[in-house]
Amino acid sequence: MPPAKIISEEPLDNKDAKWIRLKKIHYTDQDGKHRLWESAERTTRKDSGIDGVAVLAVLRSKTKAFPLSTVIIEQYRPPLDNIVIELPAGLVDAGETAEAAAIRELKEETGYEADLTIEPESSPIVVSDPGMTNANMKLVVVSVLLEDKLETPTPHLDDGEHIITRVVELDQLDAELKAYDKKGFVVDARLSHFAAGYEMAKRIGSGAFRS
Repeated sequence: MPPAKIISEEPLDNKDAKWIRLKKIHYTDQDGKHRLWESAERTTRKDSGIDGVAVLAVLRSKTKAFPLSTVIIEQYRPPLDNIVIELPAGLVDAGETAEAAAIRELKEETGYEADLTIEPESSPIVVSDPGMTNANMKLVVVSVLLEDKLETPTPHLDDGEHIITRVVELDQLDAELKAYDKKGFVVDARLSHFAAGYEMAKRIGSGAFRS
């Protein structure tokens, strides 16, 4: 299969846009001065007020056949013209909760099914680029319990989705992302921040930063 690549680019008028629109915001700052701001926003936000979810799946084995792990994906992103390393993610459908969207997206993109005996844990609504867009999301943590050894189920991808799934030990996640960076891949900020925080928690737990 040939690699994905950009073949042309052109300006996009709002009237031709399906997923995103640009707008000019007029506002008054703290000094009472009138200012302008350019912003992008999704056109797909439903009544929940949540644009999308990212899924942190915690994979574990009933027999402890493998260490605590998570699943990440490799996906080509046209705005960057590169493969991006991300958590499974997607938009929240109409009438759907963030948790239901996370469970659905995890199965569609990776084939893994959440352990519904453990309630998913959702973050507050968060944003990642507030200087450019009002797009928001929730991080949803779900448990995936396997009977024994690590399994690699078949994803249920939509037409046009080309996703490679990888399972990574949580203790090795930060190192794996740094290795991806050295190979020329782009790492999603949310995944990178989680991995850095996880690594920092390990260091603090081992006595780092203590006088």
